[in-house]
Amino acid sequence: MRTPHAVIIGSGIGGLTAATALHRCGWHVTVLERAPSVEPVGAGISLSPNAQRALDVIGLGDTIRSLAAWQGDGGMRTPAGRWLARTNSAAAAERFGGPLVLLHRSVLIDLLRAGIPDTALHTGTPAQLVGAGSAGGRRAVVRTPSGDIEADLVVGADGIGSSVRSALFPQHPGPTYSGFTTWRVIAPSPGSPIGSQETWGRGALWGSHPLKDGRIYAYAAATAPAGTVASDDEKAELLRRFGDWHDPVPEIIGAVTPDEILRHDVYHLTDPLPSFHKGRTVLVGDAAHAMAPTLGQGGNQAIEDAIVLAHHLTPDGGPGEGAAAYSAARLPRTTAIVRKSAQVSRLMQLSSGPAAALRNGLMSTVSRLGPGLVLRTFDGIADWQPPQRTYAAGTRDGHMTRP
Repeated sequence: MRTPHAVIIGSGIGGLTAATALHRCGWHVTVLERAPSVEPVGAGISLSPNAQRALDVIGLGDTIRSLAAWQGDGGMRTPAGRWLARTNSAAAAERFGGPLVLLHRSVLIDLLRAGIPDTALHTGTPAQLVGAGSAGGRRAVVRTPSGDIEADLVVGADGIGSSVRSALFPQHPGPTYSGFTTWRVIAPSPGSPIGSQETWGRGALWGSHPLKDGRIYAYAAATAPAGTVASDDEKAELLRRFGDWHDPVPEIIGAVTPDEILRHDVYHLTDPLPSFHKGRTVLVGDAAHAMAPTLGQGGNQAIEDAIVLAHHLTPDGGPGEGAAAYSAARLPRTTAIVRKSAQVSRLMQLSSGPAAALRNGLMSTVSRLGPGLVLRTFDGIADWQPPQRTYAAGTRDGHMTRP
């Protein structure tokens, strides 16, 4: 029997997870990356229990947990430093079957790259979908500078500006601007230890989380017109917006150089696609369901996509039928999470004093009533289980435990 061939366009988290999962299922995989090298965009990434369970399926969950920082207790604050809500990491781990962990994106990318043959990844290779294929007949066709490639399956993992999505659904309006921009940095640890915390201001947010190596992953968000950049440098812009917030926010900003700061406007697909597949071509990650980062689920959902896709695409099954089953499984779930992320982002963008005060008061009240009410935000998200049931090495009754 001929080994089926999958072409993955894009080598981000979703593309490499799909390549690894399909390779482990017996597919021959080819990953085409437009950029001259695979450099992860972003600084840190938080992996919630749902994504860790997905990574368990391809044998990476335990390794990730051993290399990552396990999120401790923390909470939400005002810019002046007053606590609005406290988070209990033990209660969260108990509710969702494991902890939230944080690591540098490059660590995850390197582990995923190691899961496919060295010859499978082709950088500096722009690719264009010229034929989606048909469920029961024609193979899909991808055009590259070296010639056309026929494939039993094409995976569009080419991000929020996906050309594969545009080819499949040319009438779809595509992503829209969320109304806010983000900054991300990796900084030296401040003098005193900090827990995982977010600070919510008027139309602005700051988050700080310790990494396992002692450094800090920090991010910021603020309402801003699309396409604007700081007139001098992004460090000065961060100091202008957040320099008078509580410690250690000013210290973290002061410890980085302007070229270490990443800034990106946030776009999302609030108008869902009619499907995540057509013929023998599927979409994963931001290409399928780009979402605001306010729930921290963008990369997590891309990982879920890849594992569910491989589950439905066994080498001896029909690629078209498997693609349809994948789409049916993923579209309702990710659409709901995109909408929920957009709702939270609208709360973050409240800029009037009375509206922000009302929001903060509600957060504080809910926190006092019990941590379970706060954790309900992630019910149905962080407790997701992959279709292939698997447990990590360090588990008890299906719950992950610290090694």
